Amino acid sequence: MIDLLEAIAKIALLLGGMMTAAAYFVLLERWMAAWVQDRRGPNRVGVPLTNIKLFGLGQPLADGAKMLLKEDFTPAHVDKRLFVVAPIVIMTAALAIFAVIPFGSVTPNVLPVEPGSQTTRPIELVIAPGIDVGMLYVFALSSIAVYGVILGGWSSNNKYSFLGGLRSSAQLIAYELPLGLGILGVVLASGSLDLGDIITHQALTGVWNAIGQPLGFVVFVVAAFAEAARLPFDLPECEQELIGGYHTEYGGMKLVLFLTAEFIHMITASFLIVILFLGGWHFWGITGTGEAGEAIGWGTAILRVVVLMVKILLVILFFMLVRWSWPRFRFDQLMAFAWKVMLPLGMVNLLAMAIVVEVERVYANQLGWLGRLLLVAASWCVLVGGWVVVALAQPVTADNRPRERVGIE
Repeated sequence: MIDLLEAIAKIALLLGGMMTAAAYFVLLERWMAAWVQDRRGPNRVGVPLTNIKLFGLGQPLADGAKMLLKEDFTPAHVDKRLFVVAPIVIMTAALAIFAVIPFGSVTPNVLPVEPGSQTTRPIELVIAPGIDVGMLYVFALSSIAVYGVILGGWSSNNKYSFLGGLRSSAQLIAYELPLGLGILGVVLASGSLDLGDIITHQALTGVWNAIGQPLGFVVFVVAAFAEAARLPFDLPECEQELIGGYHTEYGGMKLVLFLTAEFIHMITASFLIVILFLGGWHFWGITGTGEAGEAIGWGTAILRVVVLMVKILLVILFFMLVRWSWPRFRFDQLMAFAWKVMLPLGMVNLLAMAIVVEVERVYANQLGWLGRLLLVAASWCVLVGGWVVVALAQPVTADNRPRERVGIE
């Protein structure tokens, strides 16, 4: 009974936290856009019926009320069943991923093992702890989300929506391969698919995976941008070409589900980047190592949550800054970049990590701090060498803009 109540409380906190975070990240992105464009962002909505502005913190509430009051219109020409199911599928997949993503480490012993028992246990800050295939679960659900996009594009019976769905399916399939190769490098290094174990491995060694395998970090971050359909990879809903992409025909709460799922995908990508490559809740000298039997107090437990959330916020700000700083790819450039650049670099990183892990296993007793430093330096040489080869190779796209004809009347 205690375990059931614990799970229900975690799910309630997750749903409330994710929906609130998505709403306020919209406001944060509008502020970021205003800062980049040297103007003022939304700063007027505050406490109703007063002159208190609160720096515009009431804007998400006003936007939510506006969307709730809009008519939930379903066009006559759509496939109504699939049209309704599509936003539900993509939203469900986006939220279900967080069942295995940790929000910290553990708390001190606070919950009784059984009702009435004097023996207590800690609370693990993850909805479903102890899942050994957590990374596979995340990867599978992120792949399922594309079905919502395809259903939305197909059921709308609209050429722009259909093209957006096709683009999305092609893009996600292309970039899932380098994304998976980036994950495999981390799995090789940590020896586990459990996200908590991956964090603990980085804390115990003191070397974050972004330092130990920088090429894998770059490949994963770029592929995560594409999987989250963020600029410069937002071709499935490119306004200049496809109006609104696969949700052109949507409005009201159905559109809200699509837009919220997009922001939750960005939050998910930020969690994975931080957990897999930036040490998760670990920070040198202040959060401990998380080794078995380590006793922690409330201060350390809260500090680990704060460190994790600060890292995630910084990654999200990076996502937003790139959106307002980087031009959009053409679709042929997008696909060529995936197959001709990202996939080979991901394979090179996986091969390099396999060699590094085998060297560490065979020479574990002989390697001192200098030997491990040399292995890290070799990983950085792989990064530099990979990008030099890409720069010297044939450009992945050619300039195929129409030429002006000279001397022809």
